[in-house]
Amino acid sequence: MSEWSKQDRFRSILSGERADRPIVSGWRHFIDKEQNAEDLAATTISFTKKYAWDWVKINPRATYLAEAWGNRYDFTDYQTVFPRQTTTVIPTADNLWELEVKKATRTAPLLEHLEAVRIIRQGLPDTPLIQTVFSPLTVLLFIVGRSAYVTKTVFGIEQPVTLESLFKEHRAAAHHALHVISLTLADYVQELQQAGSDGLFYAVTGTAHPGLFDEAMFDELSRPYDSIVLEAASYGKNILHTCGAYAQPEKFNDYRIDGISWDTIAEGNPGLEANLKSTKVGGVDHGLFAVNNLEQIQKQAEEALTLMKNQPFILSPNCAIPLNVTDEALEQLKNSVFE
Repeated sequence: MSEWSKQDRFRSILSGERADRPIVSGWRHFIDKEQNAEDLAATTISFTKKYAWDWVKINPRATYLAEAWGNRYDFTDYQTVFPRQTTTVIPTADNLWELEVKKATRTAPLLEHLEAVRIIRQGLPDTPLIQTVFSPLTVLLFIVGRSAYVTKTVFGIEQPVTLESLFKEHRAAAHHALHVISLTLADYVQELQQAGSDGLFYAVTGTAHPGLFDEAMFDELSRPYDSIVLEAASYGKNILHTCGAYAQPEKFNDYRIDGISWDTIAEGNPGLEANLKSTKVGGVDHGLFAVNNLEQIQKQAEEALTLMKNQPFILSPNCAIPLNVTDEALEQLKNSVFE
């Protein structure tokens, strides 16, 4: 190929083939610009153009999928990137049976984000875009006001439904809810293709951590429903993100995904030498951006690119970049693939 486009590189690398160079991107929340389609799109376009990212992970507000069933949040009060939850449509596990399948084109939060994708596609016609979609298990946890991580991140609901009540005492109802959510997300994912998305950034968040769900519970509560959503996204290139410590990226070797993103330095996680089937995405500690450690960003990027020089690879932070990141830190990440 004489001249590689951004789409050429993205598709080749996520097909397991090498391109003329690795590709790089970074993503972060803009919590004051994520409450409507126009602001989210304008900020995403501006951020992408400013750093000339090779591809875009669209970063919607963390609660947008849980909102589809009626949850409410206070967007004037955030804890990190999570707005305070003010209501849940599932105050008790008995209410799980009340969840119904939603059509994306008739559900305001989903319709809003389809519109954001359309606007971003118009503003970045040649840049690969993938939309962030959480797993059905993650969405269910968000709906009931529980954290999808071992550490507390969601706040506002003082006494959420317990995991035992959700998944042991009301197991059949939980499966009903997960099925409803997966069918809704599958419909939304199909609509994303029409809106201009090139695939998904599919986040199972921290649900793979054995301290939250053991292997048997994860295999029962996540794996079948992940398959429904990822099957609907088979038109595109899909990167799975398994978040935090003990994220077990090897668990997903049999998933229908093209890339895998995990924290290569967190406790209990393998580094980039891990035996994974999908294209590896990451290599730089996202925490370094919070302290503007340019030297370590450069060092980790160089080490990752050296280790992966004979393999298809996407350089990126290991998770979302902290809100207090500086321009110079982002420029250092971007320039790493050209140094």
